[in-house]
Amino acid sequence: MPDNILGCHNLTQKLTKILFTHIKHNLPSIVNECRDKLQEAKADLRDLGPALPESDGEKMQLIWGMILEFLKTYENQIKGKFDARTMAQQQKMNKQPGAPVMQGGARIKFQFYKLYSDLESFNASQEYSDMVIEKAMVQMEGVNISGFPSIDLFTYLLAPQLEKLKEPANELIGDVF
Repeated sequence: MPDNILGCHNLTQKLTKILFTHIKHNLPSIVNECRDKLQEAKADLRDLGPALPESDGEKMQLIWGMILEFLKTYENQIKGKFDARTMAQQQKMNKQPGAPVMQGGARIKFQFYKLYSDLESFNASQEYSDMVIEKAMVQMEGVNISGFPSIDLFTYLLAPQLEKLKEPANELIGDVF
């Protein structure tokens, strides 16, 4: 065998040359892959937003900012103001894309009108005859000027009637919640 391929020194040189050629051939693709991974990591960091604050004051300010943003979104929902972000989320959940979605205050108002349209025939004074009302006025008159009923009379006569509206109103509150 030729002397240039025998021995540890020659083997080391041959393997180093093979390794160098292999690295030289694959290094550009490794560098490109590292750059791509770095760009992906930077994009992920941008998506996550700014870093969390270090000091207690900055943390408190961040929390207050988040609370205020939530309250503003909530208020806009109740008032029926247009919010593109919320609209996009609701249309994703809607089965018919592009169809208008009743949201926030409009839904509450719809439920409110639906509840009380059923109660349009409700008449608080229908159970009271003129005689019953007159008797209650006399009983509740006290030291007030005659002909000017007190607020106690109003409460006395309407409290039982308002009690009838309490349960449907509580159900509506539950639905709104």
